Amino acid sequence: MELTVKAVLDLPIFRRAGARVLAGERNLHRAVRWVHAGEIPDIARFLSGGEMLLTAGLGIGGDDREQRDYVRRVATAGAAVLVVELAGRAFDAMPPPVAEEAERQGLPLVGLREEIPFAEVSALVHEALVTTRLQELTAEEAVSQAFMNLLLDGADHLSLTAELAHRVGHPVVLEDMSHQVLAYSGRTADSDRVVADWSTHSRVLHASPSEKLDSPPFQGSRPEPPRGSEPAECARRAVVLRGERWGWLHVLHGSAELTGPRLYALERTAAAVAITLLGERASGARSAQRQGALVNRLLLGDLSGEDFVAKALRLGRDLRGRKLVVTVVDACGADGSFGEEELDAALRGAGFPAVVADIGDHALAVVGLPAAAAEQRVVDVLNGHRVRAGLSRVVDASGLHAAVQQARGASAAACRDSAAAVRRFDDLGVLRLLIVLAQGPELAGYVEDELGPLLHHDAGSANRLLPTLRAYLDEDGNKSRAAAALFVQRRTLYYRLERINALLGVRLDEPEVRQRLLLAVRGLDLLRRPSFTS
Repeated sequence: MELTVKAVLDLPIFRRAGARVLAGERNLHRAVRWVHAGEIPDIARFLSGGEMLLTAGLGIGGDDREQRDYVRRVATAGAAVLVVELAGRAFDAMPPPVAEEAERQGLPLVGLREEIPFAEVSALVHEALVTTRLQELTAEEAVSQAFMNLLLDGADHLSLTAELAHRVGHPVVLEDMSHQVLAYSGRTADSDRVVADWSTHSRVLHASPSEKLDSPPFQGSRPEPPRGSEPAECARRAVVLRGERWGWLHVLHGSAELTGPRLYALERTAAAVAITLLGERASGARSAQRQGALVNRLLLGDLSGEDFVAKALRLGRDLRGRKLVVTVVDACGADGSFGEEELDAALRGAGFPAVVADIGDHALAVVGLPAAAAEQRVVDVLNGHRVRAGLSRVVDASGLHAAVQQARGASAAACRDSAAAVRRFDDLGVLRLLIVLAQGPELAGYVEDELGPLLHHDAGSANRLLPTLRAYLDEDGNKSRAAAALFVQRRTLYYRLERINALLGVRLDEPEVRQRLLLAVRGLDLLRRPSFTS
């Protein structure tokens, strides 16, 4: 909302005087902050930058060298525009050296066909400056109030970046100091391409990130960043937390200008994000809540896989264009020290973008892979933390619903393993059938038909027989190995097996019987895992 050279030249007084731009037209967007008039050759030493300099041309000089020096000094002093009367007091037409040097310096040069009272010009321009500044202050106050209301309402960094994107009309990206995207709002096709290769934008194009943290707060118009230090299509501000730079807030404005209240909104958002981060624990809880809500919508079938990937991008989790794998880390037999926070940190530390959520008594993660072969790296990460986990097939976004079920089934199978391990869905064998059956009444009915009397016995006896049956089946009917696994004498094992035969009405030495009972025991393990059906 700055008063630009172009806006000043649109005032009626300049139109009446036949104002014509003769050089430096590419810089008519420059802001005018004052009007100065003078007829002395060294007028430049009285300029401090941003002035509209009015002159009848008496101090410009009469020869080529003097005229070029005059223009060069005015441009170096930072004048916004040079306005010269061409009504005959000094010149009837603009001297070519003046126009040539102004064009070379990028200094807007305006010729006036008629004389005008410079005092009247000063009054009109200063009135416009005051009006513009009042409008700017009003807009900035509205921005401040809006962000204050968001903070009072408990908004987090996602809500703040979304508000900024709405106010500036451009995409906004929040990143931390490791150049990880934490929030992305107001997306467009062009900004999607930038975010897809964010490291190049953040690390390469922003090659000079050494903004001082102890610089004074913003007042008035902001100086432009050093030439070449920032991408022309992006404005950013540091998010400073307790005197340390925590990250950066970017506005990807492209070829459009980002000035006035929009720049102020960027400043206020960076400060507001820092305030929200002071409540880091609460902010982390809100972030986990958002991821949990997104995963729950996927589980409920409220979102397609493609929609899930699109919404994950708003949370700073870029899964676009990647193969996906779902992992479920279960709490069975664990001490609860490896939950969704630890899983999230482990995956991000290994360079995998992921949406992670706490779902009942397990953590579920939808992980983006740089290539299908990277699935083994996910397995290595999980094995490194000695957890029981299930892993789906590698899928595209369209296969995400099936992958969730595969991972949950594989996790349920992993929970019956004696040692912590990662189970792949494709390695489950016959358990894959049992997992499907466990989702309905069929498996429960089968288990009850095969093991009901034995389970009834164990419920009312201190000497349970199911562990004996399990060991005997695991050793494929080898009584010596089964006795060793149970740490009992063979005679004791024989007695227990006879009791099982009597209770179930079967003969355990028959292979077909053992096969039936093995399936029933495996099914019982699945049915006893509440995580599978949660």
